[in-house]
Amino acid sequence: MRILVVNAGSSSLKLRVLDASDALVGSADLPAPRGSTDAAEVAAAIEGLGAVDAVGHRIVHGGTAFSTPVRIDARVIERLEALTDLAPLHQPKSLAALAAVNAVLPGVPAVGCFDTAFHAGMPATATTYAIPPEWRKRWALRKYGFHGLSHAYASRRAAELVGRPVEELRIVSCHLGAGASLAAIRDGRSVDTTMGFTPLDGLVMATRSGSIDPGLVLWLLEHVRTPPAELAATLEHRSGLLGLAGTADMRAILESEAAGDETAALAIGVYLHRLRASIAAMVAALGGLDVLLFTGGVGENASPIRERVAADLAYLGVAVDSAANAAARDDGEVTLAGAPVRTLVIRAREDLEIVREVRAVLDRPGITSPS
Repeated sequence: MRILVVNAGSSSLKLRVLDASDALVGSADLPAPRGSTDAAEVAAAIEGLGAVDAVGHRIVHGGTAFSTPVRIDARVIERLEALTDLAPLHQPKSLAALAAVNAVLPGVPAVGCFDTAFHAGMPATATTYAIPPEWRKRWALRKYGFHGLSHAYASRRAAELVGRPVEELRIVSCHLGAGASLAAIRDGRSVDTTMGFTPLDGLVMATRSGSIDPGLVLWLLEHVRTPPAELAATLEHRSGLLGLAGTADMRAILESEAAGDETAALAIGVYLHRLRASIAAMVAALGGLDVLLFTGGVGENASPIRERVAADLAYLGVAVDSAANAAARDDGEVTLAGAPVRTLVIRAREDLEIVREVRAVLDRPGITSPS
C-alpha cells in the first residue's frame, strides 16, 4: 500500500509518499503562504508522485470529538470546520490542504490524524484549568496539547533504541523546533505536556512567546488598548527567540552568543531557563525519568542546547557524552557512560506515525467517525 502523507504548515504544504515497507518513495514541498494552497500546483505535485492507495492528513486540532484517527467523510469535515475557533491559525491550513487533495483524489480513502489525540487521555488533574466550571463546559476550555504525532512516534522509537518496551519507560520527549513542546510519557501514554488550550502555551519558541502571565495580556488590553488581533499577531509571530534576539534562527543565535553578543546570550538563557524548568515539571508528573529524548529541528541539530540542558539536569541523573552529542546526526544515543538516564536524539518522523494510523483505521472498515 502506497500512502500519501499531507502535512500543512504555516508556509508550506509537505507531501510524502511511503510504501508498504515505510520507505519514502516520493516527496514534494509546495509553497503555501498564509496557509493557502494553489489547487493546480497540488494537482501537479500529486500526479508527479504517482498513484497512491490512501491519504493521511495531519490535522492540528481534534478537540474533544476526535481522540483517535478517523476516516474522513462529509460529517467529519463539518465537525473539523466547527473546531476552527479553537485553532484559528492552524485548523484552516489543514482544512485547505484536505480540500485541495480531495479534489485531486476524490475516490481515495483519506484519514485524519490529530496532533491533539495523543494527549486526549491525560488525567483531569493535568487538563483542567482552575476557572469556573460553566466556562470549562460551555467552551471546552482545557489543556489539549499538541505535537502528539511527533511525541508518539519518538517515544516508540526511543523504546526500540534502548531495547525495552515503551510501557516500562518514563520518557520526557522534547520536540524542539519552530514550535516546541514537551510530553511526559508513561506506559506509552501522555500524562502531561507543555502546550495547553492553544499551541501558544509552554516553551519559548521561534516566534511564539510561550507561557506568559495572563494578567500581562489583560493589562495590554485595558491600559494600552492593544487590539486583540495585534496581540495575537505579536505573541504568535513577533515573540519568542525572534522577539528576544531579533532572529528566530537558533544556529545564528548560538553563533552570536559565542561571539560575545549579550542579546543572544540573554535569548539563549531565557530559552534554557524555561526548557529545563519544564523538563523538571514533566519528570515530577512521571515520578522519575528513564529516557530524555530530543527531536525536531533544534532538538536534532543544536548540540550545544542538548549539552547545556543535560548539564542543568545532572541532579536528575542526566549526562551526555560530549563527543557523541556533537557528532549526533541521526537516531542514536548520546548518554555518558554510567548515567542512569538514557539521552537520545531522534529524527522527527510524523509521516511514519501518520502512516501507522492510516493503516490502523483502514484495517477497521466501517469506522468513519466517533459516535
